[in-house]
Parts: sequence; C-alpha cells; structure tokens
Amino acid sequence: MTGKKKHVILGVHITDRIKHVPGVQDLLTEYGCNIKTRIGLHEVDGKVCSMNGLLILELVGDTAKCKQLGDKLNAIEGVEVQQMIFDHD
Repeated sequence: MTGKKKHVILGVHITDRIKHVPGVQDLLTEYGCNIKTRIGLHEVDGKVCSMNGLLILELVGDTAKCKQLGDKLNAIEGVEVQQMIFDHD
C-alpha cells in the first residue's frame, strides 16, 4: 500500500497590489513547476480596480517545496498566506 498524497492549496492575500506584486510574481515564476492551477481575484467595477487581490494556488510536487513557497510569500510585506492540505490516495 502506498502512502497518502497531499493536495496543497494556498490562499495568498495581497494588499497594495501595485507595490507588492513584483516580489510575488518573482516567486511564482521561481516555483512555476510546482503550480498546477493559479486563480487571481480582485474587485473591478469598470471605474475602480481594487488595490487588494487574492490568489488561489493549487500546488504539486514535494510538500516541503510547497511549504517553502508559502513561507517565502508570507515573508513579503503586505502578503498573507493561508494553507489547506488534504490527504488522499
């Protein structure tokens, strides 16, 4: 019997997107081979574009490397990371 696999999801909240996104984008590029799905959400109404944003990342690969990405993102000023990990066969 094989061990359970981990399904890792990161929620990344970014304040002041214009100021903080470059560091986030650098890490997303660095860990690009571990990002299976990336969804970006922010409010737009045609006149105003929200300064805050939310990324949802579905990660694959080594769990330690996924944790490393989360830790590095969380270390960026204006960025908060929440993590969900699901075990499955």
